[in-house]
Amino acid sequence: MRYCSTRGGVHGWTFRDVLFSGYAPDGGMFMPEMIPSLAPATLRSWSSLSYQQLVCEVCSLFIPEQLIPKHDLEALISSSLSRFSVPDAVRMVRLKGSLSILELFHGETLAFKDLAMMCTARFLEYFLHKENTRAIILVGTSGDTGSSAISSVCGLNGLDVVVVFPSGRITTVQERQMTTHMEDNVHVFAADGSSDDIDVPLRKLFADLDLVKRYGLMSLNSVNWSRILVQLAHFLYAYLQLSDIKKTEGDCLPDLEVVVPTGGAGNITAGCIMKQMGIPLRLVAMVNSNDIVHRTVQSGDFSMAGSVQQTMAPAIDIQDPYNMERIFWLLSGKDGALIKDMMEQFQRTHRLSVPETLHRKYWISYTKQKKITCTPDTTVRLCSVLSSGSVTDEGIMEAMVRCWEENQYLVCPHTAVAVWYHYHCPVLPEQKRCCIATASPAKFQGVVEKAGLTLDLPEAVRVLETKEARCKDLGRRENWEAALREHIEAIGAARQCGEPFYASAN
Repeated sequence: MRYCSTRGGVHGWTFRDVLFSGYAPDGGMFMPEMIPSLAPATLRSWSSLSYQQLVCEVCSLFIPEQLIPKHDLEALISSSLSRFSVPDAVRMVRLKGSLSILELFHGETLAFKDLAMMCTARFLEYFLHKENTRAIILVGTSGDTGSSAISSVCGLNGLDVVVVFPSGRITTVQERQMTTHMEDNVHVFAADGSSDDIDVPLRKLFADLDLVKRYGLMSLNSVNWSRILVQLAHFLYAYLQLSDIKKTEGDCLPDLEVVVPTGGAGNITAGCIMKQMGIPLRLVAMVNSNDIVHRTVQSGDFSMAGSVQQTMAPAIDIQDPYNMERIFWLLSGKDGALIKDMMEQFQRTHRLSVPETLHRKYWISYTKQKKITCTPDTTVRLCSVLSSGSVTDEGIMEAMVRCWEENQYLVCPHTAVAVWYHYHCPVLPEQKRCCIATASPAKFQGVVEKAGLTLDLPEAVRVLETKEARCKDLGRRENWEAALREHIEAIGAARQCGEPFYASAN
């Protein structure tokens, strides 16, 4: 198994190579050169496996035994998922009206990113220990990625993590899950801008190959292939739990619709890969008012709006869904030259019209921006590769309230984006559907209260208010790239001398 860039300029990299990378040297994103297929017989044989076992089976398809032997891989994944609050790390909840919700938020930071992040951190630690070397993780976050990255690597030898979050655009819980870490290898910055603004200097830093090489600079955003890899198991687990595959024979497999709250498009990318591997999924990408993914699916308009709108679902307040590049690459037949031209145009102008042949062949939307209208015929006929919808803040609150009233089950505002779709496009009796729950409502107390609902905060959230906080500000007029570069170099100098960073900085 080797990896290549979506822009065609890099081929033949190993899993270890891409694990310790951010963007590819040509500016693209790493993908497997070959996507393996899963036979129906294999899927049936996996139908009784736990989530943890499925993660291991999926990862072993993309990580050769020469790099991580199977018994080591099993141990790393077992260790990664041992700190989750439910026995199998994830949980499927079946509610009224054929509403099934896959809870992915039972990790330490109460967000789905803990699952892939913990596994990725253990993979990193495995290689760093083996090679006796160090790395610096650089992460931009729209809310949950930063705290999950910190939680996964805080205190680990050989790793420093630098996280930049958009000041004033995330919840208090999200912020304090980052800023209350006092470990010497944790470095947090609050930037006066949006998460898309933060991505600009980060891309420039990753494009500096000398900086990357000198300090082992790497990403733990879903730019990192390992994050996508582990997330493949979410879709496989949902399919095997809900599709009744055990009742089928031969090559005929039942399908499953999976509704995914979508921001940077990492999760929906994992779904598209699983679909290409042979899982009959009908994928629905649901967004908030930052609707670039929806406009792309609906009309081929992959263009950023004038600014990022702040909504009740802040973790998906994104206008540059960078993982869409991976989906474009898959659907173009791995045409690196085409993707290079498309994405370089988008980076220059922030506007792109998806080529008509690509859009018409693969992208079908049966939704409207503010209201979904579905009939049984359109539900089946039009869902080819990816469907989409957009939900307002009013729709988010509507879904939260209805789900509570009908089930006494509270969802976070991001999960509500998917649940809103379920209520406005009812599933047919013979069909199966799963909504992805990406975060705990405990992280969004303000939205819960605005919806007229209440919740009991977990102890882990309540204690955040009592902890000391530490972060550095990046002002709007400041050169963020230069400030982050200086900090990374200072970390590297301190580690080279064997000194604690903050002691040397003072």
